[in-house]
Amino acid sequence: MVLVQIPMCNEKEVYQQSIGAVCNLDWPRSNFLVQVLDDSDDAATSALIKEEVEKWQREGVRILYRHRVIRDGYKAGNLKSAMNCSYVKDYEFVVIFDADFQPQADFLKRTVPHFKGNEDVGLVQARWSFVNKDENLLTRLQNINLCFHFEVEQQVNGVFLNFFGFNGTAGVWRIKALEDSGGWMERTTVEDMDIAVRAHLKGWKFLYINDVECQCELPESYEAYRKQQHRWHSGPMQLFRLCFVDIIKSKIGVWKKFNLIFLFFLLRKLILPFYSFTLFCIILPMTMFVPEAELPAWVVCYIPATMSLLNILPAPKSFPFIVPYLLFENTMSVTKFNAMISGLFQLGSAYEWVVTKKSGRSSEGDLVSLVEKQPKQQRVGSAPNLDSLAKESHPKKDSKKKKHNRIYQKELALSFLLLTAAARSLLSVQGIHFYFLLFQGVSFLVVGLDLIGEQVE
Repeated sequence: MVLVQIPMCNEKEVYQQSIGAVCNLDWPRSNFLVQVLDDSDDAATSALIKEEVEKWQREGVRILYRHRVIRDGYKAGNLKSAMNCSYVKDYEFVVIFDADFQPQADFLKRTVPHFKGNEDVGLVQARWSFVNKDENLLTRLQNINLCFHFEVEQQVNGVFLNFFGFNGTAGVWRIKALEDSGGWMERTTVEDMDIAVRAHLKGWKFLYINDVECQCELPESYEAYRKQQHRWHSGPMQLFRLCFVDIIKSKIGVWKKFNLIFLFFLLRKLILPFYSFTLFCIILPMTMFVPEAELPAWVVCYIPATMSLLNILPAPKSFPFIVPYLLFENTMSVTKFNAMISGLFQLGSAYEWVVTKKSGRSSEGDLVSLVEKQPKQQRVGSAPNLDSLAKESHPKKDSKKKKHNRIYQKELALSFLLLTAAARSLLSVQGIHFYFLLFQGVSFLVVGLDLIGEQVE
């Protein structure tokens, strides 16, 4: 018995293709229920989503529409409310897909069987793939990071520790594990990481399936990516403050405690952003104005180059972008460092939740396959219209809305500092420092003027 949940909020660009993909999952209809959890505060969007749900109900799919009037707790509150429904007790597993995710028809048949005979397995996580990874430079650079995350972090942790961070979507939970871990909590902006940590402390094991992919979108504008990264780096620091004592007191082994505290929380979410920001954005440019200070080449060049090379290995086709990737990661350290501080010390922006803007991109091939996957009996009388799906997936640009570049003052200020330091380095004949500072300063300038990725309306 499988419950499928699609939480969404004002995502009119993607609701149709995600609901369509979920309703075409290959699983016995009597053992399968879809919950569309709509938190939209736009009446027109809610009406469209409800109409789409009613269409699939007429096709014989067991699908329900839920809309919350009081939207407390964002996504965690939405999922918590849905799990309180009386009929949930009839189901053994729950699958979550964010609004831009399009699972293949065999998704459940390739994930749910992993629970059979493994009563201590609480989560099976699938990999993400991206329909727009080649859309622009920003999406290409994001793809490098996420390939490393899935190919290395998730896979290694899954094999050696039976634990990794739940990605919030494209995963199957045993409902008993969710309930045993305390259910969804609204105390942070990373409810997925929160429930994963609590389940791990309770002794539940996780499986990561790298060959099961689920298509989704990458943010195409810097503004959307910046807000997403702020939440992804602020939330873990909030959670670390809240669960540090629980980790220390838990009955898991010393090595697992070390992994949770140092590798899972501190290294990638605190130490690396702090290292990148302070060294490359503050210390290095300031040394150009102090003749006595000198940083060795291995600190400036070899360490970051090695780290970038290791990160890019899981995405070999991205090797031509290794230099932009290194520069962009250092540029993003400003946003990540700011998020880390706000989460650690509970500053105002720590609890900011902004739904990542979607473009609704889906290739025509995806749309054709979606139609072809529908059982013949479902197509009679109300088969999905390919043209309408394509129009929905590629909404027309409103001629009245003009796209514009935003100005990011922190990035521009650091660009001025780095370019000034580059000029000072040139005068003092410090070659390797000059080139690094010059290119890094230009990188900050490009981001500060919002010249990377799509502009926002």
